Amino acid sequence: MTQGPTHGRFVVVPAAYVFLLRDGDAGTEVLLQLRQNTGYMDDHWAAAAAGHVERGETAYDAAHREAHEELGVSDLDLVFVTSMQRTGHDEPIDERVDFFFTARSWSGEPRIVEPDKAADLRWCPLDALPDPVVPHERSVLESLRTGTTTAYSTFGF
Repeated sequence: MTQGPTHGRFVVVPAAYVFLLRDGDAGTEVLLQLRQNTGYMDDHWAAAAAGHVERGETAYDAAHREAHEELGVSDLDLVFVTSMQRTGHDEPIDERVDFFFTARSWSGEPRIVEPDKAADLRWCPLDALPDPVVPHERSVLESLRTGTTTAYSTFGF
């Protein structure tokens, strides 16, 4: 059995999220993926590219890496949106710190690179998101839609 740290502090798991944005006929659109076979929030719409920040990697580097691994795109012009401190109360997840970025320019055509983890990839108007969207990601998307993003946000407390 693996034991956690003996100092009594929680361990933070960092992740980076990339919302690709474009101007559509009905306003700003975001590229979302439909999660499948991941064991977390399957059958929910989510950022088209996201994942854990690896040891020795910055959140910016992780965002670029995940966009390439999951969407096949590179040269993203990333814009930092918010850092979110998140917990799941009774859910068996660690404390999280999520770094959210947007990009309006990149190289390559976004596509599903990991078909075992994503069932669909779709451009969605920010004001007409599909249902369901991963709850903490929906919170950030709502703040993007309303122009109310802040440098620091929380979810689940």
